[in-house]
Amino acid sequence: MAISQRVREFMQSASWIRRMFEEGAELRRVHGAENVFDFSLGNPDLDPPAAFLDLLEDEVRARRHGAHRYMPNAGFPETRAAIAARVAEQHGVDPRAEGVVVTVGAAGALNVALKALLDPGSEVIVLAPYFPEYRFYIDNHGGRMIVVPTDATFDLDLGALEAALSPRTRAVIVNSPNNPTGRVYAPAKLEALARLVEARAPEATIITDEPYRRVVYDGADPGSVLRATPRAAVATSFSKDLGLAGERIGFLAVHPEHPDRKELVAAATFANRTLGFVNAPALMQRVIARLGDVTVDLETYAARRRLFVDGLRAAGYECVTPEGAFFLFPKAPIPDDVAFVRALLRERILVVPGTGFGTPGHFRISYAVPTATVERALPGFARALREVAG
Repeated sequence: MAISQRVREFMQSASWIRRMFEEGAELRRVHGAENVFDFSLGNPDLDPPAAFLDLLEDEVRARRHGAHRYMPNAGFPETRAAIAARVAEQHGVDPRAEGVVVTVGAAGALNVALKALLDPGSEVIVLAPYFPEYRFYIDNHGGRMIVVPTDATFDLDLGALEAALSPRTRAVIVNSPNNPTGRVYAPAKLEALARLVEARAPEATIITDEPYRRVVYDGADPGSVLRATPRAAVATSFSKDLGLAGERIGFLAVHPEHPDRKELVAAATFANRTLGFVNAPALMQRVIARLGDVTVDLETYAARRRLFVDGLRAAGYECVTPEGAFFLFPKAPIPDDVAFVRALLRERILVVPGTGFGTPGHFRISYAVPTATVERALPGFARALREVAG
């Protein structure tokens, strides 16, 4: 056998986005790229702000001796301090520089945190719909994923969470704003979750995965697990609010009063090295340390959201209005979401079935695409719905 059977099985079960990519490539070959409407990838299409590009150019031109060498595995001290100040401003809790580990994106932050926290068989709670990679990150470190459904509006179901939590729970991953639904969990819900975890899983850490934290609409408050409980850590990146997905720069920040903070940060720093990340990219660390409070043009995403939600509802779809991120998660008009995704393919529209996110009967749309693509695709969404409705 050339590869691990477990990896083979994972590749097959996790292939929805890859399948849609391959379908899209064939459709573009046959019909031309301008006639294919690809909403399958959460790949930010807005370029980074000018302030980032200016600082990047400045750092490259500086030609500092030794600028591209290894640094401490947790990151440059000045970058950790700058990130800590940013977290303190956003969350009202200061992790201080010594509580920050600079990582290779939010995925790197989650992996070093899970490596630090899990023993074989440790349970990690995730909320469905969930980012599909969580399953593999947890398995990477010997954990067992426990899926807890959210309610009909994709909000936290506290009763289901209470039933799932136990002394075996070592981590709870909270993704807000959520991929794939765009749901933002209100501060009161996060506080209630924290109380449940403290009562039923006293050794667990709540890890909030929040690369979309600043991509919110209509004044939505993303809350803070750092404010809700000391047994908390933030895993995030600059991929979405700065349009830097390909630069792989993120961080883990641990609450200053986490009872195991010193060991957790040390273990995450050790994992940063031994998982092969070694450290986050030096050039990106230097730029991020100097960058002020800027984002991509979030109003562009907000306008696409309004256009898409209004257009889908006018066509007859049921769709919860997302409060953040750049995804929609409408209800499929037939129970078989995979079959409906195939109907959309006949309109040369690519989306991802909700089955891939642990919630069949829905499908995910990414509106990180040009506005014209949304406008031209809406009639095809309407035709697909009419086709399956008979």
